[in-house]
Amino acid sequence: MTNVLLLGAGTIGRMIATLLLQSGDYVVRIADSDAETLRRLHAKFGVETVVLDAANEAQLMAAMTGVQAVISALTFSLNPTVARVALAAGVSYFDLTEDVATTAAVRELAASAKIGQIFMPQCGLAPGFVGIAANHLAKKFEKLDSLLLRVGALPEFPTNSLKYNLTWSTDGLINEYCNPCDVIHQGKRQDCWPLEGLEHLSIDGVEYEAFSTSGGLGTLCETFEGHLREMNYKTVRYIGHRDRMLFLLDELRLRERRELLKEILENALPRTLQDVVVVFCTATGQRDGQMVQLWDARKVYHQTHGDEVWSAIQITTAASICAVLDLHVNGQLPNTGFVRQEQVDFDAFLANRFGKHYVSSGVKFHI
Repeated sequence: MTNVLLLGAGTIGRMIATLLLQSGDYVVRIADSDAETLRRLHAKFGVETVVLDAANEAQLMAAMTGVQAVISALTFSLNPTVARVALAAGVSYFDLTEDVATTAAVRELAASAKIGQIFMPQCGLAPGFVGIAANHLAKKFEKLDSLLLRVGALPEFPTNSLKYNLTWSTDGLINEYCNPCDVIHQGKRQDCWPLEGLEHLSIDGVEYEAFSTSGGLGTLCETFEGHLREMNYKTVRYIGHRDRMLFLLDELRLRERRELLKEILENALPRTLQDVVVVFCTATGQRDGQMVQLWDARKVYHQTHGDEVWSAIQITTAASICAVLDLHVNGQLPNTGFVRQEQVDFDAFLANRFGKHYVSSGVKFHI
């Protein structure tokens, strides 16, 4: 049995706990600042719970006693503190951040990791699985020309003018829409503005738009710099969403007032569990003397288990971080220091009991 501390008992945290506990191979200690949420989880799973302030290093250190790994399902701003305590405790660290500065802080800490201790940020959907899939495509070329990643978590039945419902962290969403985007353009690594590069695409007969957002590439630009001409990441939405967000962010200048923007979104946009996750990666390059394009496209839908609905973003995010934790425990990842998503073997990921959620029932996919 592997002992794990799970920080964060929100939508994604509950799904992570469910997957790990149902496997029978993990003892999970769940920590959160919300005592009532923890009470419900204890009643459901019978697990140990801890009420703590994740900004308090002493409380974090006490909660990490006796565990081999810590998973942070917290907002990105708390993760550098968690990683710093994990380093001191000798505990391997995993998170779901899309924030570039947070990842840089975790990477710096990872340089001092003990033997057998890894630091693996960005373990969700994007960054996360999408980087694993893209790297898998890239390996199929003798000379790679372009690598394009497109991901969206969308309501299956949009009804408002934004054609969007909240499905995950509002802080993370605002970060993606407001921060610079890392790309490789004409062979050079550079930043571009979020919400630029608007394009339209059709997947499974549904028309979507896609535009640049921050953080989705993870460490891929660093890995592939000097090895291809074009690489970028764009968020997928229903057509018309981007223009309305530009009105809010630029014309109403809410880009400068992120807390107000968060309040507006959380009070105006209902959450939904009836969602679909769209993943589309395409690569072009030389194979056997020809210019060839390969792609990997998936749709993951929400699922019902008994009387509980699991959203697609819950399933994909939780399955991804549980899979890489499982691969680490089974010795299928580098065993010390900073680990990138592109160091995960694609076939091993999909064969994993948690990674199989990307190819199980409720999924339409092509490779």
